[in-house]
Amino acid sequence: MREHKKTKESYKYFKFANPEPGEEVVISGIAGRFPESNNVEELKDNLFNCKDCVTDENCRWKLDHPKIPNRIGKINNIEKFDALFFGIHFKQAYTMDPMSRMMLEHTYEAIVDAGFNPEDIRGTKTGVFIGTCFTDSDASWFHDKHQVNTISITGCSKNMMPQNISFWLGLTGPSFVVDTACSSSLYAVEHAYRAIRSGQCDYAIVGGSNLCLHPYVSLHISCLGLLNQDGRCKVFDEDANGYTRGEGISVVFLQKAKTAKRIYATIIHAKTNCDGYKEEGITFPSNKIQSTLFKKFYEECNIPMTCIPYIEAHGTGTRVGDHEELNAIDHIFTKNRANPLKIGSLKSNIGHTEGASGISSVAKVIISMESGLIPPNVNFNIPRKDVQALMEGRLEVVTQPTPLDGEYIAINSFGFGGANAHVLLRSNSKMKHNNGLPDDDLPRLVAVSGRTAEAVDTILNEIHNRPLDIEFIRLLHDIHHKAIPGHLYRGFTITDLKPSDTEVREIECFSGTKKPICFVFTGMDSQWLEMGQALIRLPIFAKSIEKCHSVLKSHKLNIYEILTGKENNLLDNILHSSVGTAAVQVT
Repeated sequence: MREHKKTKESYKYFKFANPEPGEEVVISGIAGRFPESNNVEELKDNLFNCKDCVTDENCRWKLDHPKIPNRIGKINNIEKFDALFFGIHFKQAYTMDPMSRMMLEHTYEAIVDAGFNPEDIRGTKTGVFIGTCFTDSDASWFHDKHQVNTISITGCSKNMMPQNISFWLGLTGPSFVVDTACSSSLYAVEHAYRAIRSGQCDYAIVGGSNLCLHPYVSLHISCLGLLNQDGRCKVFDEDANGYTRGEGISVVFLQKAKTAKRIYATIIHAKTNCDGYKEEGITFPSNKIQSTLFKKFYEECNIPMTCIPYIEAHGTGTRVGDHEELNAIDHIFTKNRANPLKIGSLKSNIGHTEGASGISSVAKVIISMESGLIPPNVNFNIPRKDVQALMEGRLEVVTQPTPLDGEYIAINSFGFGGANAHVLLRSNSKMKHNNGLPDDDLPRLVAVSGRTAEAVDTILNEIHNRPLDIEFIRLLHDIHHKAIPGHLYRGFTITDLKPSDTEVREIECFSGTKKPICFVFTGMDSQWLEMGQALIRLPIFAKSIEKCHSVLKSHKLNIYEILTGKENNLLDNILHSSVGTAAVQVT
């Protein structure tokens, strides 16, 4: 009893929100696929171009029903999957939920984006936390198919989504699905944040997924009165009449700051609560409980609410949900502000991705922090007249790319059953040293690998199409320092500050056969004056020559003078020429 009380007290007073330097939980990698956006970079372009990514083209179903909107936000290529790369039999891939397949793909991308070779985290205490709610594939395989096999249940069970990832990489940390409806993936972020801070895991893979494959799911949501029929999320607008469904798959990689190779944002704090009983019914949101969450959150993390310049709201475009959320934000955040609090919602651009909406909002926030601009809402014309904070200017909906005036962004995500989540992110204020340029003018060799020659070519193009950035090149070195299983092609290029008409680049298929290393040493008369002058500028070469010098100086030989000296007769001495060529070759 005494031991239980001690454990309970230590957990209660554990300061999640105030870690020691280096112990902060950071987002170091991100990947995803969104409506009309095959990756985060395309999402960025679509957001800043004010594109409404909800379309009525290529609808997932042919059913014509007056209560089922045809416009949804759809993602591309859900039918494609490289099963062999993930060690999955084609029969199992065929019966696997497309969300599980894409979750594996984007998990790989997020790990690589963090600067890790996937083999580096194999067998580690890494947790996998996946937020999702609706899964349409299980209805097809479990209830509609008459053919029964041994693998469909493992392919379409929702719980297998994180465990497929854990199995693929041999991860031994917590691995589970979080389902709190629309707030699922932000709840997953909160679980992962606390798991890393408490030592349950060293790294965390956090994802969210949502696909709209079956029309009857939309029908049920429509009958609940949540969907609009015109297919436009008019968030915070006077004409708001319900949300539009959207698809999305997104993954972030979390770790402690002290081990991170890149940092997109720091998770300052994450907290959840639940509305509990409400007279209006279980689906009616409670601005009182949302306000309580905000109040306790900022008491715990000790961040003044006036420091928050922008909130990425849950904002779905429903009459009740937006009204309650805006009133809760106004009640807590707008006091003692010199300027209006800016608000927005990604759902206006891509639709409501439901279980994936929280992690999708994280992607938008990272885009904002990396660019220094808040992407605009679309489908906003007239502020809601029943929200005083909008009409009186305390809250301001972002409708144009707007400078981010501060380092913090807060994110809301609320489930329709009352499960509320709030996360605060801080941007990485550290500037690149010398704008990413090296302190020298040395060329740099970059070797990479991929599944196909086209994949390798894409990476090499990325290197050459962006300004020279040695931090980016270092990440590539870390990722490709050893073989990634399944990568069949190798390639390399050389980057240089000096412009050149000829580009050094080569790509070839890798057979997987380990070739023997052969050493071929030159004979006499291969030496020349200053033969080490250029090479000694390379740190690894200079370090080896330093070792040679420490051995040779006891024999009254100066290897530096032999390799860089300018006297014409210096190498006439056979001892000098022999020692010089040997030192260059063994290095």
